Amino acid sequence: MKVVVFTLGCKVNQCESDALIRGLRDRGYEVADELIPADLYIVNTCAVTNEAERKSRQMVARIRKLNQKARIIFTGCAAERTPDLFLQRQNVQLVTGTAAKAKILDLLEQCGKFVQEDKSQYEELLPVKTLKSRTYIKIQDGCDNFCSYCIIPYLRGRSRSRDYEKIAREIRETEPVEAVLNGINLSAYRYNGKNLTDLLYYLKDVPCRIRLGSLEVNIIDDAFLLACQSLNDFAPHFHLSLQSGSAAVLKKMNRHYTAEEYLEKVKLIRSYFPDAAITTDIIAGFPTETEENFEETLAFVRRVRFSAIHCFPFSARSGTVAGRMKDLPMSVKKERVERLLAEGKAGHEAFIAENLNTVQEFIPETETDGFWAGYTGNYIRVYVENCKAGGRYRVRLTGRFRDGALAEIIN
Repeated sequence: MKVVVFTLGCKVNQCESDALIRGLRDRGYEVADELIPADLYIVNTCAVTNEAERKSRQMVARIRKLNQKARIIFTGCAAERTPDLFLQRQNVQLVTGTAAKAKILDLLEQCGKFVQEDKSQYEELLPVKTLKSRTYIKIQDGCDNFCSYCIIPYLRGRSRSRDYEKIAREIRETEPVEAVLNGINLSAYRYNGKNLTDLLYYLKDVPCRIRLGSLEVNIIDDAFLLACQSLNDFAPHFHLSLQSGSAAVLKKMNRHYTAEEYLEKVKLIRSYFPDAAITTDIIAGFPTETEENFEETLAFVRRVRFSAIHCFPFSARSGTVAGRMKDLPMSVKKERVERLLAEGKAGHEAFIAENLNTVQEFIPETETDGFWAGYTGNYIRVYVENCKAGGRYRVRLTGRFRDGALAEIIN
């Protein structure tokens, strides 16, 4: 039987899908991760925005164009949020919630059911042996922050974390060149009294580069940064969620820091890692955001000097505090997104320029048009000729190229 596992949404979803793919292959199924004709489709859905949820529901029509008789299983956040809407669709045989993904392999023949599991315990998934240079390692699930705009804590449940010994074992057994630690709220990692700082010390001798997923501001202190420095090979890339540079908007978002506190954390990072990439997420057009508030965010972005910005128009989610607020016109939100993207592009260009003629460690991932592309530790996309996947190379960045930099291998 041919199976497609298709993923929408975040890197945590991708981790979970990769585990499903391994489990299916272990059972003898032919598996793909792109939309091609198949007998069974497992769709890992997203509900972080209305648009993401809409795309999740549209998957039935897209799949039926490939095979009108295909069976479909939906899982993930959108499936958790509105299981009945998915079960009513043609060809859908099973819907599972966010905490039942490990059960899917045993439920492939079930029909017409919504399956959910207890979200109070961490759900262990199969470790993934990948042919890619970079492996995403899920170590945490759920969130206790309840930001006023976010639906995810209601769908994923409260924070819970994975056994640190199993994390280390997976990294050693799967042998990636780079392991990216991921979670819904990575900064909330806690297991048997150990936090994320303790975990990094525990992983300090693993034989690969360690990169961290999205972090909250509260995790950044001297102890945490010293733990990052203790790693045998650490990627100095810190994705710190900002969401707004306005104190008034941050308060309405229920984010537990001010813009000035955020800036102090960035300065602390750069005191330990001067060439670190600082990237972020920003929501444009939160319901209470005035033009003055937005100008504060733009000014703050320039002060921080982000190397990349991911920005999104506010999406009202029913069931959240912000979902009950009066929404701004979409035209206002889109215009603010465009202005933020322009600032992000300028910051990205400046960061690459600052790193030209520096020596970086590069891990090739994909080959196109005679060049191998991959990332430096500080997350600059680099293009190099005459190298091989699965290795590491010291390179000198020589010039701007495509969406990153051209580099040459040095001995």
